[in-house]
Amino acid sequence: MAQKKKITADHLISIYMEHVLENSAAPASVYSFAKDNGFEETEFYKFFGSFRALEKGIFQAFFDNTIKTLHKSKDYENYDARNKLLSFHFTFFELLTANRSYVVYALQGGGQMLKSMEVLSGVRTSYMEYVSELDLGLPSIKQETLHRIQQRSLKESAWGQLLLTLKFWMDDTSPAFEKTDIFIEKSIQASMDLIDTTPLKSVLDFGKFLIKEKTPFTS
Repeated sequence: MAQKKKITADHLISIYMEHVLENSAAPASVYSFAKDNGFEETEFYKFFGSFRALEKGIFQAFFDNTIKTLHKSKDYENYDARNKLLSFHFTFFELLTANRSYVVYALQGGGQMLKSMEVLSGVRTSYMEYVSELDLGLPSIKQETLHRIQQRSLKESAWGQLLLTLKFWMDDTSPAFEKTDIFIEKSIQASMDLIDTTPLKSVLDFGKFLIKEKTPFTS
């Protein structure tokens, strides 16, 4: 009898994505998935409790690899909050673009929005924690309850901004997704200006860009 292969979480992610892209569907069962790829079913459960958990793990891996890439840069630690956020978005979407076929398939979810939100639930938590660690220059509020509300609102709005960018990227048909790069830069600049309560030029500039591109957000 041939000895079954030992596997890793990264290996499972790789062969699962390959299966989905080749078959436009998840494997019929963990048993068949393990059998077709030469490992014991129990090996799968050492890393993931289900295919849905694996799907969440794929997007979490995208996030984790983005953070690892950022921290490999000697310049990143010296960036201000705006440039750190820009670097995150550019790096994250570069990684998504390298896996675009799978990402679009997974997030379309057969038209089920709740399914899409479920596979992103881990990323949501991690991203909001990342944002909370940035010094975004919020006005100081000494009242504890108001401060918590302020921080929560900031994280929720940052997550909403990332989702909007994700939707724009999925609909983007420009060469090399160059319009998504513009969207990222203008949206982050606009959000920073709102935090700083500085002139609204960049906010209006971003709004003009959305109207020009006739995005779902302005229709």
